[in-house]
Amino acid sequence: MLYWGDANLTDGQIAKLPFDLYRQGYEYYWKTHAHPNSTFKYTTSSLLDLMRFDATSQIDLINQPLLMIAGSKADSLYMTQDAFPKATGTKDKELFIIDGATHIETYWVPKYVDAAPGKLTTFYAGTL
Repeated sequence: MLYWGDANLTDGQIAKLPFDLYRQGYEYYWKTHAHPNSTFKYTTSSLLDLMRFDATSQIDLINQPLLMIAGSKADSLYMTQDAFPKATGTKDKELFIIDGATHIETYWVPKYVDAAPGKLTTFYAGTL
């Protein structure tokens, strides 16, 4: 089986990565929160699946309350903003933006992490 991926970047190389998602993701998944059995590599066949995967291809089938959460500074915010209007199967939906947060910061920075449960509680208390 062939594997791809490189987790041997120096701190200087990480700092030069072009997007917050890459820089912070590398630090989070490889340095600060890495699973001890993780190799940071993926199989060649997995890469093909990842490249053609579209999380929104059947999003219209969601017919339950839907809360989407994203950081206002997330490199991935555009994906959430693209997906949200495609969720046409539910009337109870909301897009909640965490002001100032990048994608990875919503995983571990307390002020951003703490914003999510409060929103989850109020949204689902009113829709379920």
